[in-house]
Amino acid sequence: MMVDAEPDLTVVGQAPNGAEAIAVCADLRPDVVLMDVRMPVLDGIAATRSIVSAGTAGAVVILTTFDDEEYLLDAVRAGALGFLLKDAGPDLIAAGVRAAHTGDTLIAPSMTRALLENRLLTAPSSAGPAAPTPPAAHAPVLATLSAREREVLTALVRGASNAQIAKDLWISEATVKTHISSVLGKVGATSRVQAVVFAYESGFVRPDWSA
Repeated sequence: MMVDAEPDLTVVGQAPNGAEAIAVCADLRPDVVLMDVRMPVLDGIAATRSIVSAGTAGAVVILTTFDDEEYLLDAVRAGALGFLLKDAGPDLIAAGVRAAHTGDTLIAPSMTRALLENRLLTAPSSAGPAAPTPPAAHAPVLATLSAREREVLTALVRGASNAQIAKDLWISEATVKTHISSVLGKVGATSRVQAVVFAYESGFVRPDWSA
């Protein structure tokens, strides 16, 4: 009801579980999928991973009641372009759909800190528990990024939109999109959020936002 109430959005299909969601996407090829997390038969994270891999939807946005940072990280790694809570309200949910459709990311404000400060996104500590891939393993990938691509990746970490990046770097939005596509390809990411995860895991940026 909330989605259909928006003049520019239309619900084209629904599914009661992740397995059927995969089938519905294969049949209807929607622009954006609003995906729950906990469902019977197949959960939303696994369904998201399958849909993103198959390319049967333009984007997937997780919409859940569970503000769990592990769900958030799992969703990001599965390729979701957004993570919203069901109590976000119609305006934010609609904004999340529109953002995903244009390739941008919208994460519930209450979950942003979890994404940026979670132990999985920080460089491993010799005193800490076991860790993500050491930054040294990412050095060859970081070395392939041009100076401009590094600027764009830094902007993505700060959550800047394409328009804001274009304004800050004095380039066109079309050029921004080209740089983002190049960055995603080089770091092996399928979304802006995954690129942000890479930036933290690789040590390119630190939790204090310095690059």
